[in-house]
Amino acid sequence: MLQLSNVHCLYGKIAALKGINLEIKEGEIVALIGANGAGKTTTLKAISSLIPVSEGKIEFLGEEITNLPAHVVVNNGIAHVPEGRQVFAELSVADNLLLGGYTIKDRAYKEKTRARLLKRFPRLEERKGQLAGTLSGGEQQMLAIARGLMSKPRLLLLDEPSMGLAPKLVYEVFETVKEINEQGTTVLIVEQNAHVTLKIADRAYILQNGEIVLSGDSREIASKEEVKKAYLGG
Repeated sequence: MLQLSNVHCLYGKIAALKGINLEIKEGEIVALIGANGAGKTTTLKAISSLIPVSEGKIEFLGEEITNLPAHVVVNNGIAHVPEGRQVFAELSVADNLLLGGYTIKDRAYKEKTRARLLKRFPRLEERKGQLAGTLSGGEQQMLAIARGLMSKPRLLLLDEPSMGLAPKLVYEVFETVKEINEQGTTVLIVEQNAHVTLKIADRAYILQNGEIVLSGDSREIASKEEVKKAYLGG
């Protein structure tokens, strides 16, 4: 479904990605794990065309999407839920969702999609008229995910969805990710919380200093001593 081949990205003269090779098959949850500064968020931004690829190529559903305009990437079926949630604080929950579906031209279809998502996220339905900035952190994360789903993506990119959340809410977010996947959306998830992520992911890639140093089945990755020491607290 998605393939990155020898992808390089630069921040100024600094190499943020150094020849990333990554593949995601339809129906999978794939985890991208690494420390701060490893290149996880950069990888998602490169896929979404939020930063330019300086070398290599990205293919989605057999078509090259390297450095296409970001709105074209969304139209092609990729949605990106950014780190830090980034909801529109001064707009209502319902209006945040409408903005997530800006690529949908059919107004009736957009309303139907919004109603379906509000039903999937009952707490958002209860607060649909409330300003997004007044929601709790967990509710804002649910809103960010729901907003990403408004464009009916084939592939959902999730950047640190558990960041800053209490353990109970982390569990809810990851259960939501599993449900989304079971209903047909492929997921690439960037996370520092390797414990929970490796439990729900089919496969995982470990990033260090802009390079993939390990990849494979998530259970096999979790069992490796170097991963346990670096990311699993033992």
